[in-house]
Amino acid sequence: MKFDAIAFDADDTLWHNMNLFDNSQNKFRDLLLPDHSPDWINERLYAAETRNLEIFGYGVKGFTLSMIETAIELTEGRITANEIQSILDVGKTMLKTPAQLLDNVQHVIHELSHVHTLMLITKGDLFDQERKIAQSGLADYFTHVEILSNKSEADYQRILDRYNLSADRFLMIGNSLRSDILPVVAIGGQAVHIPYQITWQHEIATKEEQSKHTYHQLEAIAQLPVLIDELCR
Repeated sequence: MKFDAIAFDADDTLWHNMNLFDNSQNKFRDLLLPDHSPDWINERLYAAETRNLEIFGYGVKGFTLSMIETAIELTEGRITANEIQSILDVGKTMLKTPAQLLDNVQHVIHELSHVHTLMLITKGDLFDQERKIAQSGLADYFTHVEILSNKSEADYQRILDRYNLSADRFLMIGNSLRSDILPVVAIGGQAVHIPYQITWQHEIATKEEQSKHTYHQLEAIAQLPVLIDELCR
């Protein structure tokens, strides 16, 4: 076999995630209209999210706190307790929403698990990611599960070292160029990019970043087994 391990991202690669954030952001934006334009609200919220990543990390909880911080900023402290509670309720709803698999994921993961060693490498809030992994029904297909606070070249290298894997025999599949694809290719691995219908601004890679590396790209996960078979042959 060409690969000693094939790893998958989770959010928006195996199950829907960004649609929850998108819907929640729409509700948040409605709360602050008509005092501010939608674009300005989105801009200030993204600025708060980016600023808070080093404090809260990735995930729903950090997003919820950033929404509250943005609401306080844009209302100049006039936001009411009831309005803050409504933002908290939006966050709680996100955390309670069951993981919904993307089309063909169950079949593809089941098929690949019979031939390859599969890993799950995701980032975000530990409790929320563990919940979604358990709810997905996919946990038993993965030999190793890694929940990270970030996905950098150093983070991937630590995983390879931990499991004594060679980069040139490692394949990563994910929806984010910045988190799932480019760091893996940069350390000598191979990667397959499967874009999701929505991409968070923070995960968008520049054309210059993309041009520095070579990776595979598919439209849907259903095409993955054929590609992997070709790569192995």
